[in-house]
Amino acid sequence: MTPPAARTTHQALADERNASVEIYINGEFFPRAEAKVSVFDSGFLVGDGIWEGIRLHHGRLVFLDRHLDRLFAGAGAIDLDIGMTRAEVTAALQATIDHNAMVDGVHLRLMITRGDKKTPSQHPANCVGGPNVVIIAEHKLADPEVRDTGISLFTATVRRPPPDTLDQKLNCHSKLHEVIALIQASHAGADEALMLDPTGAVATCNATNFFVVRQGEVWTSTGQYNLNGITSAVILETAAAAGIPTHRAPFSLTDVYSADEAFVTGTFGGLTPVHTVDGRTIGTPDGGSPMTARLRELYEAAIEAEVSR
Repeated sequence: MTPPAARTTHQALADERNASVEIYINGEFFPRAEAKVSVFDSGFLVGDGIWEGIRLHHGRLVFLDRHLDRLFAGAGAIDLDIGMTRAEVTAALQATIDHNAMVDGVHLRLMITRGDKKTPSQHPANCVGGPNVVIIAEHKLADPEVRDTGISLFTATVRRPPPDTLDQKLNCHSKLHEVIALIQASHAGADEALMLDPTGAVATCNATNFFVVRQGEVWTSTGQYNLNGITSAVILETAAAAGIPTHRAPFSLTDVYSADEAFVTGTFGGLTPVHTVDGRTIGTPDGGSPMTARLRELYEAAIEAEVSR
């Protein structure tokens, strides 16, 4: 049974320009309907690949150095030779933007797999040729209704695995556990899933990083069981610079249910408030989310400072 439709942090406003956007594949551009990789691609066969989501704001790729740091660190960790330098990856991203005449309000998905294999298998030795590099750029603005009114979460039974199973610091193509968690949340009537770590502490959401606000202090998980989010890192840095106490430490669902505010972060949606977790209203219905609003202002100021450098 297909889960019911839900509001998500990746919900975007419709934009008819995306119908004519062309996709970058290994140095060439293809219309959407013709943008394809082989059925022997490592990412399709065994989820063997890494990716980044990057925003284009006022003609600049936001926090690009941080994204490239994470991309090349992930590639090194899985012994994947991207076959391109940082400058060449940057040039490919810029070429995609220029080819599609894009300037602002754009989200890019950069995906790199180990490449095509001569036969379906796990072994990297069966790869033929180099890696496959795909860049999908879309005119994509977050739905302001979701941004303003927030989302609901449901705590999934699926846990974030420990580093010796599948290190969650890797922004890899193997996302099935997150998809299953999201399906559970959808069937429970929530918008997205909250996931715990193997110890039972709160880790993250299926596709975003999770925060709570308690007595004027901002809390998020240790980061040992979730992706090292770039948006979440900027939030912690800007909050600390503004004198707001921040904590990266274990906390439980009890701390979540009694929190004053909760929100999630991600490259596409920025900061999105959370109004309900497991059917419990976070904070008071008429209390608003003043800390979330302040942190959003700080984050947006950090973006403006980044693109104006």
